[in-house]
Amino acid sequence: MFDWITGLIETSGYLGIALLMFAENVFPPIPSELIMPLAGFTAARGDLNFALVILAGTLGSVAGTLLWYVAGRLVTLERLKVFAARHGRWLTLSPEELERAQAFFLRHCGKAVLLGRLAPAIRTVVSVPAGIVRMGLPKFLLYSTLGTILWNTLLAGAGYMLEAQYQMVAQWMNPVTNTVLLVALAIYFYRVATFRRLK
Repeated sequence: MFDWITGLIETSGYLGIALLMFAENVFPPIPSELIMPLAGFTAARGDLNFALVILAGTLGSVAGTLLWYVAGRLVTLERLKVFAARHGRWLTLSPEELERAQAFFLRHCGKAVLLGRLAPAIRTVVSVPAGIVRMGLPKFLLYSTLGTILWNTLLAGAGYMLEAQYQMVAQWMNPVTNTVLLVALAIYFYRVATFRRLK
């Protein structure tokens, strides 16, 4: 995957960065923790403009997360409640808990999307509840874009400063991402196993 990402950025430049960041949001195994530091390194060599690297990465990333927002809009809370009433164990939420989660997200949706876009392994999925609770599209795009700019600037900036050692960013971030993902899975399986006691 590394050689493919490198080749696409070298041959397609900004378009390649945008496409990779779009794919990263649709297919999470493609890591932004490798894409943006590599793009930053390429800018440090003088082959790309750093500001345009951030712009390309942000446009691709926001386009990808927009797909999950639309998916959330199509699911609707009412459908989730029906599913929870029938198969609540696998959702790990009852219809009543869904209503409480909706109320919480509505109160804090802006901060949730902004901070979610900065969190490894959560960056993509935070768009789904935003769509489900019908968060306004302009507001969603604003907070999602702000969070994405911060995330991309952090990663590309690290690659720019580290230059040839930009792979150190991915080496440091991968364990963090994997840990967040493992903790989320552990919580999910715990809730599945104890769902009867949580109702």
